[in-house]
Amino acid sequence: MLEAVENEAEAAVQGIVTPRALVVVVDDRAAHGEDQALLGPLVCELLEEGGYHVDATVAVSGDEVEIRNALNTAVIGGVDLVVSVGGVGVRDRDVTPEATESLLDRRLPGFEEALRSSGLAAGAADGGLSRGLAGISGQTLVVNLANSRAAVRDGMATLIPLSHYIVDQLTEF
Repeated sequence: MLEAVENEAEAAVQGIVTPRALVVVVDDRAAHGEDQALLGPLVCELLEEGGYHVDATVAVSGDEVEIRNALNTAVIGGVDLVVSVGGVGVRDRDVTPEATESLLDRRLPGFEEALRSSGLAAGAADGGLSRGLAGISGQTLVVNLANSRAAVRDGMATLIPLSHYIVDQLTEF
């Protein structure tokens, strides 16, 4: 912990700003406090290892309006990256892509396909068959991931380097 604080202080002295992220877990049980074994902590850990400062993890139910509000709040809050986990399958309550699409100014189909391709290659069927979107809303990158541990681990391995590339482009003056 002390090392992380020292690294962040050194980066600030050098004019390097740590990008900020927010995690949105889309899960009815988690939103009602019933399931504490969430993927949110795993996503946070992987983001922090990947050089992001995670502002918070928010759990919402699989309701399109709730999802859209959580994503929009993150965008308005000025984070560089929002990662949502869950709600990208084919069930009736899997509406994260629909909630996300209306917020995006520009979709990033190459990013979406990279996530699906790496999911299939790693054997994470839900990651490979995900309806998840990726795109830009204002100055924020928004990415939807499937909600299995395999899909999250693989998706984050693909997401981290690509997200840094996009965030760097968005923050250039």
